[in-house]
This record gives sequence, structure tokens and C-alpha cells, in this order.
Amino acid sequence: MNKDQLFAFVQHITPQKTLSHVIGKIAECESDWVKNTFINQFVKKYQVDMSQAINSDPLSYRNFNDFFTRAIRPELRPICEGEKSIACPADGAISQLGKIEHGTLLQAKGHHYSLTSLLGGDASLSDQFLGGSFATVYLSPKDYHRVHMPLTGKLTKMIHVPGKLFSVNKVTAEQIPNVFARNERTVCLFETEAGPMAVILVGAMIVASIETTWAGQVTPFNKNVVTWDYKELNNVEIKKGEEMGRFKLGSTAIVLFGKGAIEWEESLAAETPTQMGMHFGKITE
Repeated sequence: MNKDQLFAFVQHITPQKTLSHVIGKIAECESDWVKNTFINQFVKKYQVDMSQAINSDPLSYRNFNDFFTRAIRPELRPICEGEKSIACPADGAISQLGKIEHGTLLQAKGHHYSLTSLLGGDASLSDQFLGGSFATVYLSPKDYHRVHMPLTGKLTKMIHVPGKLFSVNKVTAEQIPNVFARNERTVCLFETEAGPMAVILVGAMIVASIETTWAGQVTPFNKNVVTWDYKELNNVEIKKGEEMGRFKLGSTAIVLFGKGAIEWEESLAAETPTQMGMHFGKITE
């Protein structure tokens, strides 16, 4: 067993939910000694560039979660211009991107996973994206952890899908099959100029929660799949480049579009660094 296989094995035997719950409590603690100790260690270990934050003093944040989800100076993340231009949803790096072929998405070399499973088992939803395009962005610990809209869209549905909390880094993606369709996640469906668009916020090991701007904290929530229908309300519209969600520790954002709707920027490939707001692709219809 090599070190990557050992890392994957340890995740299988780790009490993921308990560990995440404990870390979540620590991350919400407002004790100066607790929060400052963790923040100082984190900034040092991951070489976090606090000069990019609106509030550049790491110890002035209320708790670790506030520091982790810190707002970034907007002038450092200009939103790509043009009605047909698609904005990158998050800082991080491309995990994979490409076409949704035979109802599956590429997770890593040799590993594909089911579109229907990713969306919580609803075949009618997955039908909208068959033959379409996907992009997976991995947010490392040092990154800005808010997720923004690739295009202006009206929210039609939100789905909470319970699941595991495996790590979502490169090693895990290569070692553990179906990790994005097995982990806890929040699926957000929008209607856009390019047709249906899904932004999926995937939880991971020690992720305390996932939040959206319209519903607040969504995970951890329930042991069953839960769906909220916003189509009839028709009153949640988020502009391109505006925040739509955030991670309290972790994780990964996956964007889906329908068949023939968009083309990804040609320079993008696995492991390409990303910045929120950069040109990510274009609408083709």
C-alpha cells in the first residue's frame, strides 16, 4: 500500500461526521486564545495572503469561520465583461472539465461518476445536462472560499443531498471512486441566458457547513434528500459575479450546462489555477 492508498484508507475508517462536528464547534468558538491560535497556525502553514482581504487583520475576526470565509477586495477580482462571457465561480484550480458523456463526468484519470447520482438521483434533472459541459473547481485551504455566479440566473431549485465527507483533493479524487457523488452536497439549479445551469457545492472532510446567500446554512441538514422549489416564487435572481454560497472549510464547486450551450475557455485544463471572476468560457447559443 503506497502513501496515497493509505491516505484513502484512513478516510474510510475515520469518523467523518464526528470529526467535522468537533472541528465545526472549534471553528465557531469566539475565545481569543482558541481562535487566534488556530488562525495564526493556519495563516503560517498555508501562507495565506491577507493583503487581499477587505479586513487584512486575521486576529480581528470573530472566530475562525469568519476568517476562513473572509471577503476579498473586489478590485482584485474583476468580473469578466461581455454578455456571452462566463465568469469563473471560485478561486482554486481546475480539477477536471469537459463534456458530460454517456451520463457521466470525469473525476480523475480512470474514474467517472454518474450525473444522475451527483444531482441526487433525479433523472429528470440530469436529462437537462446530458451531452452538456461540466467544470470542477477545487478550493484549497488557502483560497478565497466564497462561490460566485458564472452567469446571471434565476434560482429554480435547491437540493440537499446527504452523504460522506471524504477529502476532495487530487489524491482522493484519484483513489476513491464517485467521491463527488458520494459526499454531502448542495445542488443549486438556475435558469440563465445559456439555459439551465447547475452550481453544486460539494462538502468534504472537516467542512463545518455549506451556506447559500438566499437560505443561509444548508448543511449539515438531514439524512434524506430534501428539495426546495423556487420556480413559482421566481424572486431569487443573482447577477453574474455576485456571491451565491460559501464553504466553512473545504471544498469543491461543480458547474453544469446543457448540451451545446457553452464552450469552456481553451486554455483551461486539469490543474489550471483559477481566480473568481476570470473569463471561464462563453455562451454559444
